[in-house]
Amino acid sequence: MPVITVEWLEGRSPQQKAELADAITQAFVDVAKVSKEQVWIVFRDVRRSDWAMAGKLLE
Repeated sequence: MPVITVEWLEGRSPQQKAELADAITQAFVDVAKVSKEQVWIVFRDVRRSDWAMAGKLLE
């Protein structure tokens, strides 16, 4: 059972998450030859203040 974690900045809509979940699931079905029911996806929405890049907080 693959478990995929998507960490990204918060602010995506439920529709965007649903579309991405469908696309990721389909990719695993096609490439890894697993059933849709075996693919689990966790979205972790992270606040901008909790991300840093190049040594600087994004917020």
